[in-house]
Amino acid sequence: MTTSIAMAVAATAAALVPLSPAHAAYGADQPVYLQLVSNDGYATQLALLDGTVAFDDGNTKYRYSLRLCWQHAYPQPYFTINVNGTSTASPTQTGPTSMSGCQQAYLYSGEVNFGSTVRNVRFDVTGGWFGSNGQYQMRTKSTYTYDNPYN
Repeated sequence: MTTSIAMAVAATAAALVPLSPAHAAYGADQPVYLQLVSNDGYATQLALLDGTVAFDDGNTKYRYSLRLCWQHAYPQPYFTINVNGTSTASPTQTGPTSMSGCQQAYLYSGEVNFGSTVRNVRFDVTGGWFGSNGQYQMRTKSTYTYDNPYN
């Protein structure tokens, strides 16, 4: 009889142990690449964004690992993250890095819990320059829109 009581106590204890939260699995990393150039006829290289983005199978998160190369833009170029074509977020800079052909280069990475369905993500890079006439100009170029394969 004590064996059955011990087994019942063990089963009850096992049932009371909290389960760890389920973790969503990420799909394959999708390559990100965008070369921003001036559009004044000289095609001056302003900034380069490259790295990866991936989506979770729960449809509410995405992660990115990117680097932004500051080439000939003035001032320093930047990029934003556009989710579902309507929501814009700033990326998280995780530190400087070195990259050939760059005045400076920075790493950006993060895992974003969007809180609702992530249908797609796009990266918008902005940089400025002084044209041949001395006039300051700015340009924003968008990457391909990366679709979430899980929806």
